[in-house]
Amino acid sequence: MSLKSIMKLTDHAKSLYIKTAKKLKGTDRRQFMAFVVKGLGIGVQTLAERELGWNRRTIRKGMQELKSGQPIIDGFQRSGRKRVEIKLPNLLKDIKSLVDPQSQTDPSFKSTRLYTRITASEVRCQLIKQFGYSDEELPSVETIRRRLNDLGYSLKRVLKTKPIKKIPETEAIFKQVTQINTEADYDPNTLRISIDAKAAVKVGEFDRGGKTRMPTIALDHDFATESTVIPYGIFLPEYNELFLFFVTSKLTADCIVDLLENWWQTVKHRFSHIQKLVINQDNGPENHSRRTQFMKRILDFATSSQLTLQLAYYPPYHSKYNPIERCFGWLEKHWNSSLLDTIETVVNFAKTLTFKDKNPVVTLVETIYSTGVTLNKLAMAEIETQINRLPNLQKWFVEIFAKPT
Repeated sequence: MSLKSIMKLTDHAKSLYIKTAKKLKGTDRRQFMAFVVKGLGIGVQTLAERELGWNRRTIRKGMQELKSGQPIIDGFQRSGRKRVEIKLPNLLKDIKSLVDPQSQTDPSFKSTRLYTRITASEVRCQLIKQFGYSDEELPSVETIRRRLNDLGYSLKRVLKTKPIKKIPETEAIFKQVTQINTEADYDPNTLRISIDAKAAVKVGEFDRGGKTRMPTIALDHDFATESTVIPYGIFLPEYNELFLFFVTSKLTADCIVDLLENWWQTVKHRFSHIQKLVINQDNGPENHSRRTQFMKRILDFATSSQLTLQLAYYPPYHSKYNPIERCFGWLEKHWNSSLLDTIETVVNFAKTLTFKDKNPVVTLVETIYSTGVTLNKLAMAEIETQINRLPNLQKWFVEIFAKPT
């Protein structure tokens, strides 16, 4: 076909070619344009550009694809300014280490949203002060705010409920917890875990509130339950791994340490290099550092596992900052509005929970534990000689060294 053939195309043909090309994308569009021009004859790329509005470079690119049989991959992702994480590979990790200790879960467990007390502007300042970044190399406050949102932190004020109670040592405790956790996260021979129990779950056909796609009929009053079950969690923040234990007995000091020992037996083959275990927890009645039976059992655990244990407690009325609480928020949302009529239902719901793209390891504990087990003052005094308490914050930070076996 001659060079003048393009000029003989009817308006209908031109319109058809143009509309078809517009509906196609990428390599399909380029190859269609090249196929049309090739069919019109050699050397008509200039005329096609004038008559059909097609770019000659695009046509040539399509010709190369037709000849090779392979699409040419566009390099749009290589253009433009690179993301700040490429330039500063440790930035997101450093931001998380700053914000995580200042973030809390929803105290009512009605959502999985995280609230943080620290602003994006303050995060930027602390990156300069604590991690040595320069003002020139750091991105803007708005970019940091977006990265915080991507990491799952909501930059909102703490929920406007009743004023948070504080004791005089609250800020000092928070500062020490943050320091211990940061050192643990950066030490390859230290593993940090977060442990706590959730309020006992009533087993029965009770309304739990919320909405679900499946219609449910619940009792209109909370009648006496046949049984209750207490969820107890062990969470590994560095690995986003959750271990859930559902205890049918009273949650005692012996029970808590038994759960820790059983958990360690199942994971110690993965952490043979770990020499120290940092345990974040709340100062509850069964696991605080003045609870004689708990301290005896935790000392025995340190000896049997040959681990150094660091107990780091959160201050009173601030348990929502403990990372394990976020897992309980996801669990509450997961079974929200469902009928937990049997213990088996409770356990099965927990097994289908997805937290950080992982399913938890769920265990039902039916051992019966006795309450009121204590040590006398002489036995507790002997234990005190084998542990180290932090001066001025002795109740909140305890380090336990394993006795040689």
